[in-house]
Amino acid sequence: MSKYDYLVVGAGLYGAVFAQEAAKRGKKVLVIDRRPNIAGNVYTEDIEKIHVHKYGAHIFHTNEKRVWDYVQRFATFNRFTNSPVANFHGELYSLPFNMFTFNRMWGVVTPEEAAEKIEEQRREAGITEPKNLEEQAISLVGTDIYEKLIKGYTEKQWGRPCTELPAFIIKRLPVRLTFDNNYFNALYQGIPVGGYTKMVANMLAGATVQEGEDFGNGVVTVDGAGSIEVHVGVDFFDAEGTPRADLKALADKVVYTGAIDAYFGYKLGYLEYRSVRFETELLDKSNFQGNAAVNYTDSETLWTRIIEHKWFEFGKDDEGNDIPKTVISREYSSEWKPGDEPYYPVNDEKNGKLYEKYKKLADAESDVIFGGRLGEYKYYDMDKVIASALDMCDRIL
Repeated sequence: MSKYDYLVVGAGLYGAVFAQEAAKRGKKVLVIDRRPNIAGNVYTEDIEKIHVHKYGAHIFHTNEKRVWDYVQRFATFNRFTNSPVANFHGELYSLPFNMFTFNRMWGVVTPEEAAEKIEEQRREAGITEPKNLEEQAISLVGTDIYEKLIKGYTEKQWGRPCTELPAFIIKRLPVRLTFDNNYFNALYQGIPVGGYTKMVANMLAGATVQEGEDFGNGVVTVDGAGSIEVHVGVDFFDAEGTPRADLKALADKVVYTGAIDAYFGYKLGYLEYRSVRFETELLDKSNFQGNAAVNYTDSETLWTRIIEHKWFEFGKDDEGNDIPKTVISREYSSEWKPGDEPYYPVNDEKNGKLYEKYKKLADAESDVIFGGRLGEYKYYDMDKVIASALDMCDRIL
């Protein structure tokens, strides 16, 4: 008999939700992750009492009450509102595009004036059916805003001209004829107090995280008679440690949240991603930019944005300024290559066709469940990852 009911590969959101739900239903679960920590890309580490988003900014937002109620079981969320700022050669603009943006750009005061200006520039561009991202952006916000606030940032982000990017990438771009600086249209929004790592640890039932492959220790029993065991620093593909076949033999089924092409040894070719490199600094000042996120939208600045982590969790008043230091991260977008962290799937036609081939192979693996951003080669917001995991649990548990 197998030692565990499920082997979960990856201790990120999808894996943690699945493990928690399975254990609640009486299953024994082994969770492994190749990194030295849990929480995947939402991992936050403490630096000078500041919870630093090591793998980029993560702001939880959702319209699904089921998902919001679920995460509330594992963390208390603050009232953070995502209101990024755009910096174009020292000119500052509000994001998302709203009346503050339009006033700064054109001096317009009323929604009617802003709408007329956008329509005027759309007509001048002669775009009827947008064929690419550039045409889609101009049809939404006009040429001026596209040139200053979209073009440079987007081309740095994706490493391709906007004329070569599909229009759908920017279709969800918020454009408002109101003075609303909330980037998301979600009903629920916030950051977990204490950081995402604490939230994921709670999802994993407070399991003692073990390092290495000494399986059988650190099991935490969950209400429902199931249990979760978590081991970090364990690579599913590392034949020098415990070979993959031996790991799979430990459990009846595998929940795999890594890259789907990696699972199959890239035998059909590599799926493409955009990756991100971070330069993080601890500064001897209490306030660097006064906002959690500032996007640099010109093409000359090498980084795409600067994150000041303390403003995700501390208010912009004495509470934040009482901490005499601050931590910032500059983000640089790059083309993914083997060995890099894959972040954003390149969802073009070529990669879509390749993914479908890998999905056919995955569907034939009767003892493996592929899930999450990498397992499904899909750009998922956090709430969608959680919803997908909960749906999977409802189907198979």
